[in-house]
Amino acid sequence: MRFADRLNAATRDSLLCVGLDPDPSKFPGDWQGDARRIADFCCAIVDATADLAAAFKPQIAYFAAAGAEDQLLRVIRHIRAKAPQVPVVLDAKRGDIGATATLYAREAFERFEADAVTLSPYMGFDTIEPFLAWQDRGVFVLCRTSNPGGDDFQMQRLADVDGQPRLFEELARRAQTEWNRIEGQVGLVVGATYPRELARVRELAPTVPLLVPGVGAQGGDAVATVQANGAGPMLVNSSRAILYAGRSLADFAQQARAVALATRDQLQAAR
Repeated sequence: MRFADRLNAATRDSLLCVGLDPDPSKFPGDWQGDARRIADFCCAIVDATADLAAAFKPQIAYFAAAGAEDQLLRVIRHIRAKAPQVPVVLDAKRGDIGATATLYAREAFERFEADAVTLSPYMGFDTIEPFLAWQDRGVFVLCRTSNPGGDDFQMQRLADVDGQPRLFEELARRAQTEWNRIEGQVGLVVGATYPRELARVRELAPTVPLLVPGVGAQGGDAVATVQANGAGPMLVNSSRAILYAGRSLADFAQQARAVALATRDQLQAAR
């Protein structure tokens, strides 16, 4: 099944993407500071939210910094067993050329068995193209990110292009047109903290899947995000607000579920 088809099926009843950013310093109770518990923590979150999530998004840096890539694979395989219909988006933000990009694609799609991966387009389309060889997988290209520093480049106008679009607008146009050789294979990352720009991206790329971080701890508004998106395919990610809702080892997963449920329902109501 194509990634776009899996995504459409998964988002029928939920837009919520649960981000897995395991920081051992924030783990509950006796697990605090213990990197050996990364997989245990993430799997407990998966168990508590699998019926609410349209996708899970593990952030590779949180695993790699702790030398826990084996735990990352364990978490992804747990998701497959617990919720095989839920796509896994590997948040890696890779961006390199030629053979290196091909190896990064193998890392995401073969080693970690992800359904999609986040990419940086700064070096151009040849950093993205090797990933598209996996025709049943997807990519989400950074477009208008949720961090304030995104203004440094993404809001700059391209003086030698007709109409002088801003960089993020040109990325959106290309994702909708020449980059999407298979419909829905190339998506965009657009932050919930910038609903006006999100609406502009959706205007330029009406059928491109969007991955929208920034709801929750970063302050993005769930209702404004859904309204800005319109009817296009979308995942709305929340990480820290869900993961660290509870501090007790006895009920952290239940507290995470409560926040995930509230967020899912808020997104659905806005929809």
